[in-house]
Amino acid sequence: MFGFDEKIERAQAKLLNPLVLAFVGDAVYSLYVRKRLAFQKEGKLSELQATASKLVSANGQSEFLNKVLPLLTEEEAEIYRRGRNAKKTTKSKNASAVDYNRSTGFEAVVGFLYVAGDTARLDELFSVAEESLFQVESKPAVFKPIR
Repeated sequence: MFGFDEKIERAQAKLLNPLVLAFVGDAVYSLYVRKRLAFQKEGKLSELQATASKLVSANGQSEFLNKVLPLLTEEEAEIYRRGRNAKKTTKSKNASAVDYNRSTGFEAVVGFLYVAGDTARLDELFSVAEESLFQVESKPAVFKPIR
């Protein structure tokens, strides 16, 4: 059975198609953003969805990438370049080709780190740009016990 904690060796992860890594990375980043918003911000679901959509869009990811790109290791930079330069069969409707390609590279790095099980590095990269991207008043989540 394949579970959430499953990982593969870094060497194997590097051999995966960068678009497959981006496919996984897109989901991982989207989940991170949604979880962060759910725990940080109270509000209507439509407001949370609008904020999440803005942050996970190609433009939002490109903005995030501006903060973390200088911090990438050589290995991560190589994955980023492979993802950015990969031939894509689709185009973005709402982003420039440059932002779309950059976001695919970013997603490939996130996917690579996730499938390799390096969640500590993901946390490190995500924390770098978090404050500037999540500019909403922080409120503690209120959890009620289930009876």
